[in-house]
Amino acid sequence: MKILDNLWQVGGDDLSGPGDAASYLVSFGDRAALVDAGCGDGHRELKANIAQCLPEGAAVEYLLLTHCHFDHTGGAERLRRDLGSKIVAHALDAVFLESGDSEVTAASWYGTRMTPLSVDIKLTGEKKIIQIGSGQMTAHHWPGHSPGSMVLTTRIDGRLVLFGQDVHGPLHPALLSDEAAYQASLKKLLDLDADLLLEGHFGVYRGKDSVRRFIRSFMTGR
Repeated sequence: MKILDNLWQVGGDDLSGPGDAASYLVSFGDRAALVDAGCGDGHRELKANIAQCLPEGAAVEYLLLTHCHFDHTGGAERLRRDLGSKIVAHALDAVFLESGDSEVTAASWYGTRMTPLSVDIKLTGEKKIIQIGSGQMTAHHWPGHSPGSMVLTTRIDGRLVLFGQDVHGPLHPALLSDEAAYQASLKKLLDLDADLLLEGHFGVYRGKDSVRRFIRSFMTGR
């Protein structure tokens, strides 16, 4: 599903496999990045969707995992193997991926176990710029839903695109969620003043007002 020039949704419950969170593909010249990997059962469909979007010879340089939960990460290893991508995650969530923690990654919620997944690039701190071909994306640490949740931003045609993924939560003790951190992170999202929000389960929100309304709907005391 094309969202903007060089930006597509290529995975999700209806696009790749049941239970998959949304996967978004963004390209910068002959290099691209994939945001999140789904559960893995829709691997063939996800790969086919990526191939339809990119020109021949373009490489998916990075697989950017917004957080450690299984519906976003279960398919990561097969994608790395088939696409040659480097897996990127925040260090605070990478620890649960690399140890194969089936509770914190919520793999147990899907009736399966998390196979230990090595992370090629572990981000630290509040903000990191990732160079991808002729463009760049910025990773912002966004704790609350999980300790190492992050969102990503980039500019396309002058518009700020926010890959928010699980803006909606949920929060649960087994996921090591933190309500106070989550509410603080929602305020940070508002301050970004994005033109588009690409959410992990609720689709695409276009226009600053629409983005703000969605984010505010999860804030307490709004």
